[in-house]
Order: sequence, then C-alpha cells, then structure tokens
Amino acid sequence: MNESRRLMKIDRISIELLNRCAKACSFCYNASLPGGTQLWQAREVIQFVTDCANNGINAVSFGGGEPLQYPDLFEVLDSLRGKVFRSFTTNGLLLDQYLNDVSKAKPDKVHISIHFPGDREEVDRVIKQVSQLEENGIRSGINFLVANSQLEHAILAAQHVRASGIDNNRIVYLPMRITDTPKPNDMARVAGQANFQSMSCLLDCNRSERFCSLDSEKTVAWCSYTTARNPLTELSYGGLMTALTNLDLIYCGGMPSVDN
Repeated sequence: MNESRRLMKIDRISIELLNRCAKACSFCYNASLPGGTQLWQAREVIQFVTDCANNGINAVSFGGGEPLQYPDLFEVLDSLRGKVFRSFTTNGLLLDQYLNDVSKAKPDKVHISIHFPGDREEVDRVIKQVSQLEENGIRSGINFLVANSQLEHAILAAQHVRASGIDNNRIVYLPMRITDTPKPNDMARVAGQANFQSMSCLLDCNRSERFCSLDSEKTVAWCSYTTARNPLTELSYGGLMTALTNLDLIYCGGMPSVDN
C-alpha cells in the first residue's frame, strides 16, 4: 500500500449534498444559488458513507448549499442512524417547516449558521431555533461567521448569543475566507477573549490528516475552501483514499500553503 495512504487516519468527512440555496450569499465559497445542481443521489450517499463507516470513518457532516433543500435528506439520515455520527449545517430558513422531520430523523447534531451578525432578526431567529432543537432532543449549536468589515457587529451579536445561554462550547466562530478575513486576535475579541472553537487553519494553512471535504461535484479536498481537488473515481472508502493520495492543498487566500 502507498505509504502516504497507509498513514492517513481520516475519521471525519463532510459532504456538500448540493449547491442549491435560496439564501444565495455573495460570499458563498461554493457559489450556491437558488437554481443550483444536485448530483449526489440518496443511494450513493448512503452506500458511500456506510462503506466509509465500515472502514473507520466516525462522523459525517452534511452541508451544501442548504441541506434542507436536498429532497432525500431525511432518508439519508434515517439510513445512517447508528452507523456513524450524523450532523448537518443549515441556514435555518426552512428549519421551522421541517422541525418535526428533523426531530424524527434524530441527527446527532445540527449547526445553524449566522451569516450576518449585524442582522438582529437573523441572530434572534437562530437563537430561538437552537432552543427549539434542544427542546426536541436534538443537540445543536451555531456556526458564527466573522468578517473583518463587520467586526463590531460580530462582537455585539456574539455577546447577545452568549447572554441568551448559548456559550462558546456550542458556538464555532468561522473567519470569512478568501477576502475580508479577520485576524486571529480579532476572532478572539468576538469570542469574548475566552476559549473558543474555530477552524483548524485559523492560525496557519495546514491539512488535517483526520478530515476531508467532498463537494456537490463529487470531488474531494483537504478543506472546503481550497481549489486543489481530485474526483472520486469510485464512490467507496477505497476511492476516497485513492483521491486523497498525494493531493495538494492550495491556500484559499492566494498565498502558498504550509503543509507539514
């Protein structure tokens, strides 16, 4: 077996089920739009993740696009129950409509995104939805996007979120990537100068030997933002390992990556 392949200890994967999203944020890293495409079929997702779980993958997170716009999301979640830790990240716009379905599917965790911390209506909606999920027995948290140009809004919004009872153990502070990226010290300010969760590349661009990302086109990368990707020639754990072998990492900010 190839040495680089043998040493990989991937135990977590993320899958962008589609690049369709009604929110259509201008900064979306995969340019999701209301008319975006869907290439992953439910049976493909289930078979692929099941094979990965049988080979040591412990967790899968589903994103997009907006996973609640993926018509077979609940079939996928139901089929993978007990096989792997299942989570998904949503913008929350459809969550009230599908709350009963989410409760029945019982994902292991749901993350709701705050994209615009200066929008108090969005912030309050997400706080309410996190509480609703908890009331329905679903572990939940917030993905809190921080842009350099919106730091003061982010600081105030984060204070409001924490004051509502959602502490840093349930918030992942995500720096805007590609452009408008805040510095690590500014991220700490938003987090209240306390311990906080963020991306593993907050301080430096490095690949993780434990994690990889698959997009809606069925290509694999070391993170969701890099342009260095390989196609999956086979929808299996073996195909995933082959695609990762000797795969590069290109820094999303345009500077050379640092790869240990």
